[in-house]
Amino acid sequence: MSLTETTPRTAKAAPVAATGKLSPLSIVGYGAGDAANNLAFTTATMFLLIYYTDVAGISAAAAGTLLLVVRLFDAFADIFAGRIVDRTYSKRFGKFRPFIMFGSVPLLLLSAASFSIPQIGETGMLLYAYLTYAALGLAYSLVNIPYGSLAGAMTQDGGERAKLASARSVGAALVGAGLGVFVAPLIVPGADLQVLFTGMTLGFVVVGTALYMFTAFTAKEKVVRDVTHVTMKQSFAVLKSNKPLLMLCISSFVFLVGYLALATVQLYYLRDVLHALPLYAAISIIQLVVTFGLAAFIPAIVRHFGKRFGYIVGASIMAAGSLVIFFAPAEAVWLGFGGLVICQLGIALVNMLVWTLEADTVEYGEWKTGVRAEGITYALFSFTRKTGQAVGGALAAFSLAWGGYAAGAAEQTAHAELGIRAGAGLIPLVASAVAILFMVFYPLTDAKHKQIVAEIAERRALTGAAAPITPSLSTAAFAAPRTAHSPIPPTE
Repeated sequence: MSLTETTPRTAKAAPVAATGKLSPLSIVGYGAGDAANNLAFTTATMFLLIYYTDVAGISAAAAGTLLLVVRLFDAFADIFAGRIVDRTYSKRFGKFRPFIMFGSVPLLLLSAASFSIPQIGETGMLLYAYLTYAALGLAYSLVNIPYGSLAGAMTQDGGERAKLASARSVGAALVGAGLGVFVAPLIVPGADLQVLFTGMTLGFVVVGTALYMFTAFTAKEKVVRDVTHVTMKQSFAVLKSNKPLLMLCISSFVFLVGYLALATVQLYYLRDVLHALPLYAAISIIQLVVTFGLAAFIPAIVRHFGKRFGYIVGASIMAAGSLVIFFAPAEAVWLGFGGLVICQLGIALVNMLVWTLEADTVEYGEWKTGVRAEGITYALFSFTRKTGQAVGGALAAFSLAWGGYAAGAAEQTAHAELGIRAGAGLIPLVASAVAILFMVFYPLTDAKHKQIVAEIAERRALTGAAAPITPSLSTAAFAAPRTAHSPIPPTE
């Protein structure tokens, strides 16, 4: 018997699951948001350490400690931002877009401030660096958590989510390629880098604001929610029951340790080990080409092989490239460069798939508890990623300090080069291997997710989705016997 035949005619019709096709404009608009994000994030990832060491004159060890402490603070800021997002709802703009609209300018201005450290003495400069970078991290959380959560609210279709993940990866890659092609080659000993960074980040305020506004007015929320204001109790209930989210968080944490170590040290590796800084522009262009190429195939990869398998393949490719980077002789420039290219291929594949994997865990949490909590779910995921970034960036800086890196030196010692190799190759190799191990046991397959979405839609059809679900009602309802008039309890 069909679902409509078993549902009483007096029940209110429930909204169908948001599984329709997204418009090209909304997909492009969503991707523009991550381009704007990365005007702050990728700029800091690529250049903040070298700005601290080579421009502000902060030691590598002190800079490493700063990156670790502030990025750990950023991780906790994500949880704070997630709770604010889940407790906020605007009838006019929805749950997530107001944060993007009103948080963009402060975020971009703080990015400019982080790259404008005044000469106020060693202690004063270090304090200024801590304060501006911490403020930047908090502002980024209040924009990025809503932005990342928005994808799960735009559609529940796996293929469409893959398109959104590809779009944000393309947006990020465009910014990364631009920075690599036009900015990185200018970072040479003797250059006036302060003028470069100040002018660049102030320009990003204008460009980034326009991109954020484009996202806010084109990427709309379509997924129905039963609870618009999620309580603290509901948030923790969603997190506690979400095993796939926990495993994805751990895997993503260790992968990000390796990724950020490589991203932080990559410029040093090309400049001081391979003595081929102009190739930084080439690797940026290749990264862009790889991202565009993969973006076209990601929906097919998801459809035929599944997200988990694709993630494992991407991490394996990164491990292979890291091995080449660590062992390639300094004179074998193209071999070391080839290792970087291989790593970028694996990183691009994982970065595209990880966002649609995270969005799937939102439905899992809703299926288990009856509460849809994109904010806190994405916040926990982002918390572990930020922690991974903190550890990875700090390990990269500490590897430079362990090797005895000398800022501004035309030639580095053999031990300093070994420290750079460790940051660019050894750390990513170990991290990617551990990330693979956790994803082997990841339980939320694509088939399971499809079943979960169907069951959630059936619950709404049976109840009419007429009233918000309270914590006590959701628990009681999902524990009730399955009848034509009661929601379907979650089944593992």
